[in-house]
Amino acid sequence: MNTADFPWLTIIILFPILAAFVIPLLPNKHEPIRWFALTIGLIDFCIMVYAFYTQYDLSNPNMQMVESYPWVTSLDLKWSVGADGLSMPLILLTGFITTLAILASWPVTLKPKLFYFLMLAMYGGQIAVFAVQDMLLFFLAWELELIPVYLLLAIWGGKKRLYAATKFILYTAGGSLFILVAALAMAFYGDTVTFDMRSLMEKDFPLNIQLLLYGAFIIAYGVKLPIIPLHTWLPDAHGEATAPVHMLLAGILLKMGGYALIRMNVEMLPDAHVYFAPALVILGIVNIIYAALTSFAQRNLKRKIAYSSISHMGFVLIGLASFTDLGLSGAVLQMVSHGLIGASLFFLVGSTYDRTHTLLLDEMGGVGQKMPKIFAMFTTCSLASLALPGMSGFVAELMVFVGFSTSDAYGLPFKIIVVLLAAVGVILTPVYLLSMLREIFYGPENKELLEHQVLVDAEPREVFIIACLLVPVIGIGLYPKLLTQIYDAKTLSITAELQNSLSTLADQQTRSKPLAAEPLRAPAIN
Repeated sequence: MNTADFPWLTIIILFPILAAFVIPLLPNKHEPIRWFALTIGLIDFCIMVYAFYTQYDLSNPNMQMVESYPWVTSLDLKWSVGADGLSMPLILLTGFITTLAILASWPVTLKPKLFYFLMLAMYGGQIAVFAVQDMLLFFLAWELELIPVYLLLAIWGGKKRLYAATKFILYTAGGSLFILVAALAMAFYGDTVTFDMRSLMEKDFPLNIQLLLYGAFIIAYGVKLPIIPLHTWLPDAHGEATAPVHMLLAGILLKMGGYALIRMNVEMLPDAHVYFAPALVILGIVNIIYAALTSFAQRNLKRKIAYSSISHMGFVLIGLASFTDLGLSGAVLQMVSHGLIGASLFFLVGSTYDRTHTLLLDEMGGVGQKMPKIFAMFTTCSLASLALPGMSGFVAELMVFVGFSTSDAYGLPFKIIVVLLAAVGVILTPVYLLSMLREIFYGPENKELLEHQVLVDAEPREVFIIACLLVPVIGIGLYPKLLTQIYDAKTLSITAELQNSLSTLADQQTRSKPLAAEPLRAPAIN
């Protein structure tokens, strides 16, 4: 078989899922189960890298490695998968983060067979969300991925795990209903019934229908991103999750919302995006400032980092609403960057909790001398999160700032206000992160804590995980083209389509108001 016709993506999706069903057949011992899961994760990630290296054309903005197999012919429902510049970086990120999350699961001893079964099942489900090219299949992958997360929270979480898991499933499943309704509306509109995304893009939806579809999608994906006020499930979920589940939540699940917003709201409904873009910018500013202020006020370490994640995702909203290639490129880069940095921070939070058995900052203090390696890693990852130059976060946020500032879609006063408010959020980030480091590692030692806990420094496995996460963070920060070249062709294609939609709307406004002297300000925001 020609390698170009080889079902790479189908294998990448199904291999970890099928391997998960082998776990019940393994001996009921922790050691062989975790090594089996780690081996499967590594093999699948290696297949991804090989397929990307041999099959993916960086200059092609169209869908590549496409596979399509009939499923339900009466509905034109197919097993249809593919990868382009938008999905390929996130597929690679999923394989990388999930494999490291499996390695981070070494301390888990409760029901290891079920735990690693869920980890591998989630592995394939997450990749499917980024790869499928059929709306109904996308909905099924989006839904099935929720089940492992719910069980991982409900069984291995903290004291309020059932509350957090129930809240997670209610929010995300409730949002998924909007995906199903919108997908059915798109599929049955017009003379043909199809769920194929490429066919749906070719349908000529009227503007009023596009606006309704866009609104439905933004509710569904705003829950997962998350967009304030649809965010309240996230601090609770992070507050009760274990370190590996933290890594998956911060590293991958939040990126599903950003990916879907770009794939469906921006790419498939560009005319509606012109009208909704200013609202996304405002929501992005709210995310950045509100979540940063809330993070500053948190005394629980997990919840502090959780709100930090919400704040950073605000830059994604601003970038995808910028109508510039640089801004959209920065949004994608921010998703990948935050996936790496967020996973590293939450892993270190879990490692710190395993030693101190407390998440309250008031009960910590002065542990830097006892755990110098964890102190060094925590400090480095925090500096990456606050967008220190030389780190990937700095490049991503700078691209969003410059991309939005140079956009022709908005008036100068609006751009100045947005940039100044976003800058406030950037200033708040080092305030709450550096104060967090001070309270954990500096100051007087908590004698009561040290009397009851033996603080052991980081072991080689933990150092290896953080090193793996920091290498791409620093590599992308010093040479962003390592990542941006994967999706440059795609973001240019999407931006060109958005510019066409802007021009069309500007022409319509000019015809309706021939004496108007002002150009379009997406739409009418100055």
